Amino acid sequence: MLNTTLKYLHLTPDSALPELDGMGQFQAIVVLDADVAEMTMWDISRGLVESGCMLALVWGKASVAWGEAIEDAALEASDYEDVPDERAIIVTAYDAEDELDEVFWYARHRAAHPALVLRETLIIHIAAAPRREELEAAYHAA
Repeated sequence: MLNTTLKYLHLTPDSALPELDGMGQFQAIVVLDADVAEMTMWDISRGLVESGCMLALVWGKASVAWGEAIEDAALEASDYEDVPDERAIIVTAYDAEDELDEVFWYARHRAAHPALVLRETLIIHIAAAPRREELEAAYHAA
């Protein structure tokens, strides 16, 4: 297991993604516990790509739509051109019926970018109320 820095960011369903200062290229685990307006989903997806997200694991409500939005944001950012492996953004989506613990385990032990070593992981939790301690503990226990 690669040592990584874990960060947590709670967003309410109508929040915008803040500037992710101080982060380099990173892995994101997007935990969707709330429904989000389509424009908000697109704005957050574009913000993730612009901020350096190179690997996104999306779990929860509408995870497939979110995965597609992040992939589309990556294509948009590259002007729909092919990109070399070191600029490719990898996205996987997990249904809410999948166990979040399994997603955390995969993120910690198997998820890898084909050309980069990602040393930062950001849990983005979209919900009415934060669950920082619970989600961080589950991630570390995975």
